[in-house]
Amino acid sequence: MIFLQHSTTLHCTSSVCFVGSKTLKAIDDVSDDISIKIHENPELAYEERYAHNLLVKYLQEKGFKVTPHAFGLETAFVAEFQSKVGKGRVISFNSEYDALPEIGHACGHNLIAISGVGAAIGLKTVLEKFNIKGTVKLFGTPAEEKPSGKGKVKLVDAGAYNGVDVSLMVHPGPINGGFIPFLAVQTVFVEYFGKASHASVSPFDGINALDAIGLAYNNIGLLRQQILPTDRIHGIITNGGKSPNVIPEYTSGTFYIRGITMKDLKALQPRVNKCFEAAAEATGTTAKIKWEKEVYDVKINEPLASRYEYYLSKKFGRNFPPKVIQSAFSSGSTDQGNVTYVVPGFHPVYDICASTPVSNHQREFTTECKSKNAHEETIKATSGMALVGLDFLLDDEFAMQVKNSFIKSKL
Repeated sequence: MIFLQHSTTLHCTSSVCFVGSKTLKAIDDVSDDISIKIHENPELAYEERYAHNLLVKYLQEKGFKVTPHAFGLETAFVAEFQSKVGKGRVISFNSEYDALPEIGHACGHNLIAISGVGAAIGLKTVLEKFNIKGTVKLFGTPAEEKPSGKGKVKLVDAGAYNGVDVSLMVHPGPINGGFIPFLAVQTVFVEYFGKASHASVSPFDGINALDAIGLAYNNIGLLRQQILPTDRIHGIITNGGKSPNVIPEYTSGTFYIRGITMKDLKALQPRVNKCFEAAAEATGTTAKIKWEKEVYDVKINEPLASRYEYYLSKKFGRNFPPKVIQSAFSSGSTDQGNVTYVVPGFHPVYDICASTPVSNHQREFTTECKSKNAHEETIKATSGMALVGLDFLLDDEFAMQVKNSFIKSKL
């Protein structure tokens, strides 16, 4: 069932309800086979050739016009369907499908892949069956997990979302929420260059690059005491030297900094940079510091998120914490944030862990992401997302609310 909202009154006409039911039926028919195949063949960022080819072929068979290797990215694609009665408003969805090193699909991108596919198929079905004006686009977005060079950032820069009216996607997790914040994040690579020497015979002739990276790590640890409680700094030493009896002449590390907004992130960046510079100054090493392009926080479009929660609550019985509680949740980051800076969008989280208290990026979550429950919850979340998209196509007032909220968020 689909509801259209006019002012504060919710009502359902028989024709609109029927259209909504056809949307859900088409989504229910999407097999979990695609998700399982992607789960069993985990591929890292920009190497998702199997998933890319699998999804491209499936969407072509479903009647979409598909452009593989889109926007200069080998493992990106765009699938499009336009109603024969006119372009109308353009609804877009995202399918992610990259995995994590060593732990595979521990973030559930195999499920995000089918959620995008399912929503696109659901709307395509009603557009062509009922001659509704509108356009559906599904973007295959690689490399969401890559520390640098995030796929959607590159797609935004390439103009992929030009002409799109809304961008919708959902993400599996251990909770339900349409208003969970996702932080702005920036990756920094730091290298220290010193001078090698025998660690016992002539340590006084060396310049210790390990001391530099260690001091930088401790500098950041002390800085954490004076940053905002919503800020995050974390990282790893990627090269700490080669042999215990050689003063390390080269070390390196990769760090993330995060802020609840881009403003917070930009305020944190120079403070972290000074931690790296001070370590080089203190140890006599030379530092090379490279900051990657920022991944933005998600601008949650309130009308879209509220409508999503409404459908998941009323139709599927899912419960959501109050918005004020959700806003206090600790979370990660996503390149969907960059998309929501150029078009209205959302990024709700849906719970697939009802029986197991685990979270994303844990090995146990990898197992959850291939379960029957995970597929069933994905179909429910996909259905809610598709109904929001259908409302946006059919309801001029709702579409205007979405657009006005987006304009207000940019002020």
